[in-house]
Amino acid sequence: MRFGKTLRESMYPPWKDQYIDYSKLKAMLREDKREDEDVPWTEEDENRFCDEVFNVQLEKVAQFQEKTVSSLKERAEVAFEKLKEMAPSDDKPKSDITTARLKELKAELDAITNEVKELKKYSSANYTGFLKIAKKHDRKRGDRYKVRPMMRVSLSERGFNSEQAYSPLLNKLSLMYYAINQNLDEGEQQHPMDLDLESQQEVHNGERYTAHKFWIHTDNLLEVKTAILRHLPSLVYTQQAGKEPDGNEDPKITSLYFDNSKFELYGRKVDRQVDASSLRLRWYGQLDSKSDIVLEQKIVHENGISEEKKFPIKNKYIKAFIDGEYKMEKTIAKMERQGQSAEAIESFKTTVSELQDFIIKHKLEPVLRANYTRTAFQKPSDDRVRISIDTDIAFIREDTLDRDRPCRDPQEWHRRDIDNGNMTYPFKNINQSEVSRFPYALLEIKLKEEGGRKRPRWVEDLMVSHLVHAAPRFSKFVHGVASLFEDYVNQLPLWLSDLETDIRKDPQTAHDEEEQRKAQQAEDAMVVGSFLGGGAATKIGSYKPATSSPVGKSYLSERAAKDARDAMASIPPTAVNGNGEQNVEEDGTSQQRSYGTLSSVFPGFSLSKYSRAKRQRAQLPEGVTKPEVWLKNAGPLQVEPKVWLANERTFLKWQHICILLGTLAISLYTAAGENFLAECMGIAYIVIAIMAGGWGYAMLHRRRDMIVERSGKDFDNMVGPLAVSAALMLALILNFVFSYRAAFARLDADSRLLNETEAAFVGELL
Repeated sequence: MRFGKTLRESMYPPWKDQYIDYSKLKAMLREDKREDEDVPWTEEDENRFCDEVFNVQLEKVAQFQEKTVSSLKERAEVAFEKLKEMAPSDDKPKSDITTARLKELKAELDAITNEVKELKKYSSANYTGFLKIAKKHDRKRGDRYKVRPMMRVSLSERGFNSEQAYSPLLNKLSLMYYAINQNLDEGEQQHPMDLDLESQQEVHNGERYTAHKFWIHTDNLLEVKTAILRHLPSLVYTQQAGKEPDGNEDPKITSLYFDNSKFELYGRKVDRQVDASSLRLRWYGQLDSKSDIVLEQKIVHENGISEEKKFPIKNKYIKAFIDGEYKMEKTIAKMERQGQSAEAIESFKTTVSELQDFIIKHKLEPVLRANYTRTAFQKPSDDRVRISIDTDIAFIREDTLDRDRPCRDPQEWHRRDIDNGNMTYPFKNINQSEVSRFPYALLEIKLKEEGGRKRPRWVEDLMVSHLVHAAPRFSKFVHGVASLFEDYVNQLPLWLSDLETDIRKDPQTAHDEEEQRKAQQAEDAMVVGSFLGGGAATKIGSYKPATSSPVGKSYLSERAAKDARDAMASIPPTAVNGNGEQNVEEDGTSQQRSYGTLSSVFPGFSLSKYSRAKRQRAQLPEGVTKPEVWLKNAGPLQVEPKVWLANERTFLKWQHICILLGTLAISLYTAAGENFLAECMGIAYIVIAIMAGGWGYAMLHRRRDMIVERSGKDFDNMVGPLAVSAALMLALILNFVFSYRAAFARLDADSRLLNETEAAFVGELL
């Protein structure tokens, strides 16, 4: 279905004038006008289109969304105040709370919840529309200008299609629903909407687990692993069974996801429809190593709980099973020969029949491959806490949608070029347009639900730390389809906009935000506790503020973050003008010359004037301002160990020079005896050695401060080496001159003595 039709069908009538005008933007691109193909696309056309899409359409949608979100929050706060007024107290017993008032308040919550659902659909539709129109522009009119990267950044800054904006509101609505339902004696009545965005319920072998998903930036990956290893051992699976631990490296896992040409499974999963399913084949290691292959179906039910159905299948039977020609008869016969129970055999038959019927009914075939390396953490024989970290995640097209150039042979169930060639990450030997690499690692924490048992404190500390970024609804299948099949789908997932932001956080800032969130949740829960009576209020609303960030506490990160904040706070307001540029002197040169560069030694060789003049000639587009803070200075300070070690290694080199010169000087001075010149040169070399040692020590601290301050100045410094070299050269020249003069003086004295001796000898002869 074309996106224009999808957009029209998904419009919420009261807001129909607030959606992106997709037809108008297509008309400006001359998308459907064949007669305009030969008309050149001018600079004026480009400016008109960019002004319309960024300054008109995007502003209209963004302002309406911000206004609507603010209105919904205000309505939720008003409803919450009404609920607080109805809370029982000493002078107002619980029996005085009328059922009519509670039902009226619940109807208001239903209205707010329904509008939140419509706003989410509104945000998703417009987000997809802006990305698609930007892609159309770049493909049709993008010879000189590409607007899609700028569009992605703009959407990310506006908070489009991000679940972070809805979580606090939905959590408060969930609390109010719970309190009202308890007072209406409706027991365990389900909410009209799955309001929990922070976790998902899963069922494995009849046991319930709560799953939490997070992204990990590569800079924080090692710290997260070490934080987990303090409490759980690493568990590595064999490639064959994937069940028993051994001493091998982390396994490579491949998941082959199914869908049809209309991507119906993807659409149902993005919409979070009832009983949305995903189907995949999964195996460990390389396929030619005869790994066990498992066919799995994951179903998300109406109450938000997910369920899995799976069974093992051999490589040679997969194609026949997908086509409906094989029904696992040989496996069933083997189970009967082994004497397994009739219930187990019947359960296996039911699972096989359901999955095969599901494939045939929806005309499913492999469309996407997800390949990743998994590190698992779990105590042996203890599945209460299960943690996995997936790295090197890559998504690869496995479809046959283009019949002329299919990615996979239609007669095969998988890509033989990858499996026969034993290709591994980063898959450089295939068409790069068929590969999408996920930039972060994926952390998944599964906690077994046990009545009254709290989750471990260290797990909570990790989940709320600055090291991870919450992504509760993330799905490899959905993300892979959205990134590789954007032209085939009309809806995109919530988390795509988060990929355009830096997910790293300052430790103290993340800690303060989490403490504020917990305090707000405790305050809200107190109201619910007052309705439940007894000690529930104290239990639900209890909250004790922490004193420091519990996870990722390292001397280097804390010191660097503190120094960076102090440095920013100490910058005077006049240091930066209104345009974000540093003030310069009247002669056009910078007030502070670049440290340690050639220009600081020989100003005539400075290249800064040329580079500054070149930057000034580049005019920024209209509406774009020069940033006050560079991207490299945004976010928490991350210093690689090799930077510190390089600075210390340079310091050790200087000390090495100092020791060599000092040894030479002392030896020369000791061996000088009564030679005054040798004594003077020994003292000179001692002074030069002290200069070299002092310079190395000073540069060690100077460069360390520059690293912490994220200075943009050059780290090389030519003053010290030139000074030491010049001093050595001068000492050697003086030594040569004085030695030369002393040698000639001795030669003259010997000549005079010889002449006097000859004269005396001649006189005696005469």
